[in-house]
Amino acid sequence: MSKKVFVFFPDGVGLRNFAFTKFKEIGEEKGYQIVYWNNTVFSLKDQLGYDEVKIQDHKTHPLTPAYSRVRKHIELNVSQKKFKDKVYQTYKFPFSYNGLKNTLLTTYIRLLIGFNSSEKGILRIRKRINALERSTTKYQYCKEQLLEHKPDLIFCTTQRATQSISALLAAKDLGIPVVAFVYSWDNVPKAMQVVEADYYFVWSDLMKEEVLKYYPFVNESQVFVTGTPQFEPHYDTNLFKSKEVFFNENNLDTEKRYICFSGDDETTSPLDQFYLEDLAKAVRNLNTKGENLGIIYRKCPVDTTTRYDAVIDTNKDVITVLDPLWKPAGKNWNEILPTKEDLGLLHNVCAHSEFVTNVCSSTVFDFIAHNKPCIYFNYEQPQLKKGIRDIGQNYKYVHFRSMPSQKAAVFCTDKRDLEDQVKQILDQKLSNVPDGKKWYEIVAGKNPTQASLTIWETIDKCINK
Repeated sequence: MSKKVFVFFPDGVGLRNFAFTKFKEIGEEKGYQIVYWNNTVFSLKDQLGYDEVKIQDHKTHPLTPAYSRVRKHIELNVSQKKFKDKVYQTYKFPFSYNGLKNTLLTTYIRLLIGFNSSEKGILRIRKRINALERSTTKYQYCKEQLLEHKPDLIFCTTQRATQSISALLAAKDLGIPVVAFVYSWDNVPKAMQVVEADYYFVWSDLMKEEVLKYYPFVNESQVFVTGTPQFEPHYDTNLFKSKEVFFNENNLDTEKRYICFSGDDETTSPLDQFYLEDLAKAVRNLNTKGENLGIIYRKCPVDTTTRYDAVIDTNKDVITVLDPLWKPAGKNWNEILPTKEDLGLLHNVCAHSEFVTNVCSSTVFDFIAHNKPCIYFNYEQPQLKKGIRDIGQNYKYVHFRSMPSQKAAVFCTDKRDLEDQVKQILDQKLSNVPDGKKWYEIVAGKNPTQASLTIWETIDKCINK
């Protein structure tokens, strides 16, 4: 009899990796019965025809968000003390004292942090969170679903969602093995491991080292290097469209060469629109000198601000907007969900752009997969003032220390240099691709095309232990 695996979506971030790629197809080829355990508003049954078990009870314990924040702060405090590194303080969001309710909550959180800032304190807070979540109706609800459907293993598509805690506790209490996939390249140092699992699947040797470094309660035998399906669509030739087809579909000029500007969320780059404006000025200047360039602006999928509008309107002869094909399924930013069609759009934006410009995101790897360079903006804007977060701290984060050299990206440290750097890349005199490929391997592993297969082979090992 085939083994049944519940692929668990506590939120929508895993859809791109585990519903829209060939992940399911590969698992079925290996003989698994795959059921999506779905805590999101996206219906995999209606949209994709996949077997799913919907979780209708979405209630976390009222105190879980507060205790989760306590856990995160304590872990960052412990890391700062343990590794003698102030970078961990920059991962914290400021407390709110706006109104009596927020003031009281902040005071309570800070007291808990003060009394528990140690590795033993982390374990106490984690146990408290687990106890809170075991007391919820959602825990009982998920337990009943598991008793009814009897999966052989739960594969949780992200380790960072509080919505997953009660469901995975129910699985563990029933003796069902739980795997947690570490979702993003920067998550481990940022204290974003919310769940405790039997096994952890990670992108690379680097990420395995990080999990063991930051979470001493995890044993080496529990951590498996599998890679991530995140970049597999870039190697899927079925997604590729010819330049003529892609340009005609998106009102692009076949006579122009395009540079992609990949937008950031407002927290990471609050003045991001001015970097787009700088690129537009550089492109405009180069066009007066004989170039024929345009910009493809691809916004951050969860950015709902209007901050770019004025820049786009002023430069509409230069900038073409190609919005990600994500769809809002609710009112909150985390209810803006990816679509399968966007995998093809991103593939072709990378394939048909000369290079990408961005502030510090993993799009550097999307373009490296297509042998295309990346400029990282690394200068502050004159509009920066007190109360606006500077972008410079982004490049000091732990995950940027994985760069094999400063040549793994083209850093623009002065806007006066931007035009020249653009020209040099276009003339193939400047590129980060050689060192970028080394960085890509460090971060994403040695076999980015084989991650889905490796995950299923490793699931097989976990089930048959």
